[in-house]
Amino acid sequence: MAEQSPEQRYGEFVVVRHHAHVAELALDRPKAMNAVSTEMARSLAGACDALTADRDVRVVVVTSTHERAFCVGADLKERNSLTDAELVRQRPVARAAYTGVLDLPMPTIAAVHGYALGGGFELALACDLIVADRTAVVGLPEVSVGVIPGGGGTQLLPRRVGAARAAELVFSARRVEAAEARELGLVDDLVEAGRDREEALALAARIAANSPVGLRAAKRALRLGQGLDLRTGLEVEDAAWRSVAFSGDRAEGVAAFNEKRSPEWPGE
Repeated sequence: MAEQSPEQRYGEFVVVRHHAHVAELALDRPKAMNAVSTEMARSLAGACDALTADRDVRVVVVTSTHERAFCVGADLKERNSLTDAELVRQRPVARAAYTGVLDLPMPTIAAVHGYALGGGFELALACDLIVADRTAVVGLPEVSVGVIPGGGGTQLLPRRVGAARAAELVFSARRVEAAEARELGLVDDLVEAGRDREEALALAARIAANSPVGLRAAKRALRLGQGLDLRTGLEVEDAAWRSVAFSGDRAEGVAAFNEKRSPEWPGE
């Protein structure tokens, strides 16, 4: 395997840092509190394409370089300058950023502090787990500016908190502070202020100690099984099991267990 640079930049506003088998996907547009412009959206999609193809990456952690915000959503200043035709052309670019995170094949964790609003919260919702610190404020305020959550929010939020709770949050456009967000299940872990990145990376390292083949297959089964009836979901699970049952990782995992040693995953 070719040696990786510990840091790779995608455009001006996105940087990927490698921590062994964990990749940190950092939002890096601090002057705009990481508002997602067209350029930033393209960079996010490009970074996700590269991470998807990187078999050495077992977990991705989405972080922010801004001290007071994870991401405040779409760049409304840019949006206000677009003609209707330009907005139509921009839409697939924006969607590719959110689906890029959503479709990452390995487990993903969002490390949230400060504001995670609109598209910013949708980026977090696209991850499998959300670690937030006590400064976090989350919400989907899009109807207050005449649109709807368009980065997956209307579909991802009810899968987290149920249809009625999601409707209340979307229709009211209200902001939810950290303690209530944890209580409602909008975030998964609540940590002390300033520790979201550190705790998310530590969790990612624990996850990354497991089989990369197993992790990707487990995520596939979890995602594809959502919304299916139980019997169909069990068929999805069986297909995922068959994809790993005869893998090199399975052979190494069983051997390492029997030999009472740490596994050295071949990743295949």
